[in-house]
Amino acid sequence: MLSVIIPVYDEVATLPLVLAMASAALPTVEKEIIIVDDGSRDGTREWLRANFPTGARNGTCITVGVDGDLVVTDEPASARVTMMPLYHERNSGKGACLQTGLASANGDVIVVQDADLEYDPADWVVMYDLINRRKVADVVYGSRFYGRPHRSLYFHHYVANRFISLVFNLLYNQTLTDIECCYKMLTREVMRHLRLSCNDFGCEIQLSAQIALANRWRIYEVGISYFGRTYEEGKKIGWRDGVKAIWYLVRFRFFS
Repeated sequence: MLSVIIPVYDEVATLPLVLAMASAALPTVEKEIIIVDDGSRDGTREWLRANFPTGARNGTCITVGVDGDLVVTDEPASARVTMMPLYHERNSGKGACLQTGLASANGDVIVVQDADLEYDPADWVVMYDLINRRKVADVVYGSRFYGRPHRSLYFHHYVANRFISLVFNLLYNQTLTDIECCYKMLTREVMRHLRLSCNDFGCEIQLSAQIALANRWRIYEVGISYFGRTYEEGKKIGWRDGVKAIWYLVRFRFFS
């Protein structure tokens, strides 16, 4: 089973389609989708309450109706999908959402999915194949820098991402190109050894640091598509997160 962790904060406009896309990806693989609402105030929480009035829902085909609500049906050719919402009473950060989601995950393989349509779950196919079918990887990173469709946006974001990855590789003896990428797929064995405590976007660095420092897991990287959005469209990460990322690189290497 594949566990999909979706941290959510103020994404009522995109979350329904993300759930439909995540459900449709890898159609022969049983999935649980764990949605962690991080104190949303834009109607996301109300939408979740309306669409999951008793908690979990499951089916084999999840689509979005004309009213914006989920339509859950059973199709004989597809694997079962279970969706479960969890709620934070106040906004605590992406890292806090990952900690909540990972604590509830039951899958043999786990992947993180943002709720904003910047990433396409169709890209899981190659990642999952490396772990589950070919069995050559324990962790697979997505990379937005391998020539796949990639929206051209902010040059300073590009430079910051490449610099953070470069420093990470120097400190942790790796060759990854996109440490800050959302898509990280890992086995349950790897997840069991993670001890995440960082509540903000620094969770990306902490997770990667613990994986690299363990020096025991096979790490791969694959190209993925990236449909980035602007700040006007709802992007949340800012320059302060980039500055903190540099500190986290040093902290998790030498002071943890």
